[in-house]
Amino acid sequence: MTNHSETTGSAENGDIEPTAYDRHGADHQVTLRTPAELADALPYLLGYRPEDSIVLVALHDRGGRGRFGGRARLGIPAGADDWASVARQLAHGLVTGSERRGTRPEQMIAYVCQEPAPGETGRQVMERLRPLVQNLRTECGRLDVTVIEALCISDGRFWSYCCPIEGCCPVDGSPMGLPGTSVLAAAATYAGLQVRGTLRELRSRLLPWETAAALEQEAALDAAGSALVPRILDDAYRADVAHETLDLARLILDRFAAAPPASGALHSDLRDDELLAHDEAATLILGLQDRATRDRAAEWMEGDEAVPALRLWRALARRCVGPYGEHAAAPLTLAGWVAWSTGDDLEAREALAMALGADSDYLFARLLHQACNEGLDPESIRRCLRAERKDRAGVEAGGSGDAEVADGSVPQGVNDSDDAPAPVAAPAASRRRRRTRTADGVEGRARSAEPDGSRPRTPAQGTARPGGTRPRTSGRSGSRRHDTCSERPLPGSSGIEGDG
Repeated sequence: MTNHSETTGSAENGDIEPTAYDRHGADHQVTLRTPAELADALPYLLGYRPEDSIVLVALHDRGGRGRFGGRARLGIPAGADDWASVARQLAHGLVTGSERRGTRPEQMIAYVCQEPAPGETGRQVMERLRPLVQNLRTECGRLDVTVIEALCISDGRFWSYCCPIEGCCPVDGSPMGLPGTSVLAAAATYAGLQVRGTLRELRSRLLPWETAAALEQEAALDAAGSALVPRILDDAYRADVAHETLDLARLILDRFAAAPPASGALHSDLRDDELLAHDEAATLILGLQDRATRDRAAEWMEGDEAVPALRLWRALARRCVGPYGEHAAAPLTLAGWVAWSTGDDLEAREALAMALGADSDYLFARLLHQACNEGLDPESIRRCLRAERKDRAGVEAGGSGDAEVADGSVPQGVNDSDDAPAPVAAPAASRRRRRTRTADGVEGRARSAEPDGSRPRTPAQGTARPGGTRPRTSGRSGSRRHDTCSERPLPGSSGIEGDG
């Protein structure tokens, strides 16, 4: 254990290896022993820098050392009346989630992160949030899990709520270390890990435009809706619309793939926006409201297809402007799926949460969001989608008369509802449910009752649009989201080992 006189962050603090670093061998480890090191570790534990966040980190005992387990984050409610319920939700969710994985946490570390309001100091933020931290400690205690450290991070400084020594910690807090200068930062760099900016910056890549161009895009969506929605709802033309949508998407994927690289997220998004015309975006957004078309598009999930596909889904989400906010559920879900499939759990969770913010009944997003948060392996879903793609290629090559028709339905009398997939293969399950309909069960007319948000949508502007689909509200607001004692060793521990 370190003493107050020791320098934090030195190489003498011992070693530990988070599982995220496993590929680099067991010789590169970092042990965290002090509140200063824990404050510095938070962005590396989450993969981004949290703002206005409550974060709980589970600790598991391994040979007398705490080892990092699951993490849970919620936004800090504006009203203090909601703090107790949020603390209860966060503590219960992390403990029960850990138990489902077979390891109940023995201890917790709590963080509250918020920047001062105008005229407010970091110390005042710390004092204002003290009741919230006490709620967290109380709720964890009710679950027989001790909070061994609770930190407030604000205005470039941190405070410990758990220091037992009066006068030990500076009243105005301890300064945070310079980013990238700690031993943990060096270990993360060696491991190839990067800390994103903030969630706000990540979400900005997926939020609808609020520029003058949004009006032009809305007009293009109106025009495309008048032309496409009646065809999507008509059995005779639905398959044609699906083929046209996918062909156009493939054309734009190739265009994106051939574009010269751009440095930084902002320049990359601006480049993609320039490569995508308003009418093209409108056609794709409306075409993807059909579930069968969306599921076909989900097959662009790996290899050389994944990166341009993710860029396209982000670009389409940004084009769901004005009254078309709910349409963003489809491209946001596809963005979340491709991000998860390619190993970016952070963007996956944010995109899927935003999809549910756009349409809380969108079943595909809900299932993927749950699976991602449960830490399940997306490979089982990839296998289902690969099999669908392979089977369809075989059908198209063989031209069998008893195979699926182009829109993904099954000829009359065929019912495969008994072929229930495993829970992790939820997207495949949604397709199998669709196939149980016979040929006279018209999908377009039944689509308004679909639970996964796959019915064709038209803008709610007070007038009836072709197809008579239900009006809906905009999802513009994004996702609904309900993350010194500087030298003092943590109580009862010789260090904390992270497990990634």
